[in-house]
Amino acid sequence: MIDHVNIPVRHLARARAFYEPVLDAFGYRFLLQEGPVIGFGDTNWVFGLAETEAEFVPLHLAFSARSKDQVHDFHRAALANGGTCNGAPGPRKLYGPDYYAGYVIDPDGHNIEAVKRG
Repeated sequence: MIDHVNIPVRHLARARAFYEPVLDAFGYRFLLQEGPVIGFGDTNWVFGLAETEAEFVPLHLAFSARSKDQVHDFHRAALANGGTCNGAPGPRKLYGPDYYAGYVIDPDGHNIEAVKRG
């Protein structure tokens, strides 16, 4: 349904240093920078960071993982690069019998999740 998304960040270089290794867990890489916005993806821009001085409300964003190992890889990379644990990888029965997720707070306060369903 959604083709791509950009999220607001305070410091583009800091956000890139966090997201580049985190997104690598999903096979996404840095693609290009256009002014104060950078994009990641495999071949097409699917996730971007947009530097802003404007106030913003932190958001919740969940990346779809192909495996439980990928959830763990995401979580480890996020913690190693400035993220704060907001829920260790594990089952989340509240959201469904096969919902397996890990959560972090990124350097800008966004709640970022990796989830494997089924």
